[in-house]
Amino acid sequence: MSILKEFKAFAMRGSVIDLAVGVIIGAAFGKIVSSFVNDVLMPPIGVLLGGVSFTDIKILLHQAVTGPDGVVTKPAVYMNIGNFIQVLVDFMIIAFAIFMFVKGINSISKKKEEAPAPPPPLTKDQELLGEIRDYLKKTREF
Repeated sequence: MSILKEFKAFAMRGSVIDLAVGVIIGAAFGKIVSSFVNDVLMPPIGVLLGGVSFTDIKILLHQAVTGPDGVVTKPAVYMNIGNFIQVLVDFMIIAFAIFMFVKGINSISKKKEEAPAPPPPLTKDQELLGEIRDYLKKTREF
């Protein structure tokens, strides 16, 4: 089998397509959560902390270097702690949402497992024995 045929067979499996859909939806969900954290959640928290914008929280590691003509030759180096805090909050929200989703799926699959399986159909011998039993019951009554 050629590599292209093998790849086509692999790519057309349901699980690969499901995975691709999951990745696309996950990326979109990540953008929604990022917008929620950056635009809705963090501004009120910043106001509660005294008007701080989390994107402005930085630690200066190295000052900018300017040349004799006043042009910056090396820009300043910052550790962007505020952005890290926002990404951390994004992660916690996404992780909690995935946890709840997996927990729901697990409870649904557990309920399916707990449901008793229907009894297997009777074999021909069992059907015949049942008919004989019923016939004997009828003949004894008379």
